[in-house]
Amino acid sequence: MSLYGIMRTSVSGMSAQANRLATVAENVANVNTNGYKRASREFSSLLLQTGPGSYESGSINTTIRYDISGQGSLLSTTSVTDLAISGDGFFVVSDPSGSPVLTRAGAFVPNGDGELVNAAGFRLMGYRLSPGQPSITVNGYTGLENINLSELALTASASTEGNLVANLPASATAVAAPDLPSANGATATYTAKSSLTTYDNLGGEVLLDLFFTKTAGNTWEVAAFNKADAPTTGEFPYAAGPLTTATLDFDPTTGGLSAASANALPVAIPSGSTLNLDLSQMTQLATGYTVLAANVNGNAPSGANVIDIGRDGLVYATYDNGTRVPVYRIPLAHVTSPDRLTPLPGNVYRSSADSGNVEIGFAQTGALGDIVSSALEQSTVDLANELTSMIDAQRSYSANSKVFQTGSELMDLLVNLKR
Repeated sequence: MSLYGIMRTSVSGMSAQANRLATVAENVANVNTNGYKRASREFSSLLLQTGPGSYESGSINTTIRYDISGQGSLLSTTSVTDLAISGDGFFVVSDPSGSPVLTRAGAFVPNGDGELVNAAGFRLMGYRLSPGQPSITVNGYTGLENINLSELALTASASTEGNLVANLPASATAVAAPDLPSANGATATYTAKSSLTTYDNLGGEVLLDLFFTKTAGNTWEVAAFNKADAPTTGEFPYAAGPLTTATLDFDPTTGGLSAASANALPVAIPSGSTLNLDLSQMTQLATGYTVLAANVNGNAPSGANVIDIGRDGLVYATYDNGTRVPVYRIPLAHVTSPDRLTPLPGNVYRSSADSGNVEIGFAQTGALGDIVSSALEQSTVDLANELTSMIDAQRSYSANSKVFQTGSELMDLLVNLKR
């Protein structure tokens, strides 16, 4: 056995314990870092081949690992843009050069350009929902862009869907064909009337007049007119005919629409889109005309004053007129072996050959988990365990240094044998 081998082995042991102390120092320093994953060290022995009559001491190899798959506890906050993940997913963020990386640190705030950035300056990425649902790229970052709230400052959307729930009086008197509102004559007569506010393509307000007229025992006509065409005196005739008409047939035994009846009213909004007005919940009962619900989507040009983020990652903007519109969807990333991701400065990670390729999906699917707004994931560091590990490393370092000292003394004794 070589005395040099003894000293070399003890130096290897001191180096390993120094690495252990380095991870403890990093963990303690990041005990309050949101989304930080505890670093640990794994030791493995390196043995030298020797003959049967002697032994050569080897050394120790240190591998640093991060508990990236560990779930930190969630801490509630008062900021809507503070985000945490309850599950195995990662946020996709972009670095200053625009390259996508992964993180669990979700303390996002708008910067001067309106982009959501975390404490390390990484920008949150998502899919824009305009003009429709995003086409997700499962195995790549195609289609992702930096979420920018300043672009939501002023927007308008055309009305495309709506519903009207009302009761039509069963005892109403039927009106003959020449006097129906659809004829748009001066003698037009109707049973009930309601007006709905809709929006054209530029967010201009278009007011619709809806006339309900009983034509037979269980049959009604509904006609939609543009309020802008109404005469200044009286109600008929309008300057233009009805935008659309439909016939509603009711079941006399239930008061609901019959199976053969029209249950929707498609209205071509002037300078806008076609509004599909759902009438399937209309009834004909023995009471007066009563409107129970009336809703139409779309909004006039207005600014977003409230941002709301759902557990499924949908980012909603609530505008001045009360309209709540989904504008972005935040995806989550996943890898087969998250503990083998490559850590980078700023509490972010990049995929490696050992971690597997990045897969993109949406929250609440598979093991990706939920996105929790107004919450932050805390560090996975346990301070008590780290202090215990520090004391243990200190003792082990001292023991290795004692072995080195003993080997050095034996070397001195060997050198002094000639005296």
